Parts: sequence; structure tokens; C-alpha cells
Amino acid sequence: MKLYTYDPAPNPNRLTLFMKYKGISLDTQQIDLGTAEQLTEQYRRINPECSVPALQLDDGTVLTEVIGICTYLESLHPEKPLLGSTPLEQALVISWDHRIFVTVFSAIAGMLRNRSRAFANRALPGPLDVPQIPELVERGKLQLDYILPRLDAELATRPWLAGDNFTFADIDLLVAVNFMGWVKQAVPEDCTHLLAWYSRAKAELGL
Repeated sequence: MKLYTYDPAPNPNRLTLFMKYKGISLDTQQIDLGTAEQLTEQYRRINPECSVPALQLDDGTVLTEVIGICTYLESLHPEKPLLGSTPLEQALVISWDHRIFVTVFSAIAGMLRNRSRAFANRALPGPLDVPQIPELVERGKLQLDYILPRLDAELATRPWLAGDNFTFADIDLLVAVNFMGWVKQAVPEDCTHLLAWYSRAKAELGL
């Protein structure tokens, strides 16, 4: 197997922390998003979606979605489970992963890609050139203002997002909170449960 990734980026960081927690090491090649290496013909032959991370299996299959890569690696390395140990926990982890991605991650990505000159005509990841929509910057902030207090209320009732156990849902939320710094946003001080969870999650990961 070979992993193509870019360590500084949030989406690859989700997988990096998953692997770190489980003690997984893979042959890895960095694809420099800063120089648009993901758009080169050489990388397109590996992953036509022009995204990272991408995991190329020994039979040539290429997995390009973080949740798919994690599901595959979890099946090979079941120790220290991060995707749930019971059917209910598995459903909760996947549900929270999806919710975090479509709310927090998407809001931040929309703010970042629609206001920065570095993303001119690249408002969405992938091979398609997409023009920026400046109004999405304010919409992203409204989304964050809405979801963060709700996450705080959820974490008032349990130690981890999906229940009593640390899971990939917590890794996703940790990366999302860190990603907020890219658009100069932070968890509000009155979200005390979310802030306490953040400290626990960092400690759990040895960060």
C-alpha cells in the first residue's frame, strides 16, 4: 500500500491522527497542495479527483475518501477501535462524522476558499475550476455560530461525541476546531463543555 497525502491540510490530518492513535505506519508520499502538485498529470493518473489523501492498495485500487480509507484500515487493524465496537456505536460514529463534515468542515472550507486570492477560480477542491462566491464567507460564519453551541450542549451530557469511548468522530471534530484557526475563528469562551472536550481529545492523542 502507498499513501499519498499532504500533512498540513485538514482532511489528510484526519487520517494522520487516526493512524497515529492506532499505531499504523504506511509508505507515504507528500503531494504539495501549495504548488498545486495534486493537479499535475502524474498525480491525476493516480487519483483523477486531484485530492488527498489517497490510498493505493497493492491490487491497484485507489481509495480517495478519508472515511473509506479509515474503514479499510480499521478492518486490518481492529485494535484500539475508532469506528465503534457495537452496531449502535458504529452508527453514531458515522453519523457524527457526516454531521461534522457537512456543518463545521464545509463552513470553514467555504469561508477559506471563497475569500482567499490563493483559491481564485478554485473555490472547490478537485479538477474542476469553480469561481469564488464571496457571500459564502458570511454564510460560513453563520453556520459556525449556529453549530458550535449545539456541539457544546451535546458534550455537556457525555465525555466523547459518540458516547463513552473516544472515536474517529472526536478526531474529526478536533481537526475541525483546529481548522477554524485558518479563517480566524475560535470556539466561544462560553462553550465550556466543548473547550473541556478539546483539552481531553488533545491529551488522548498525545498532542
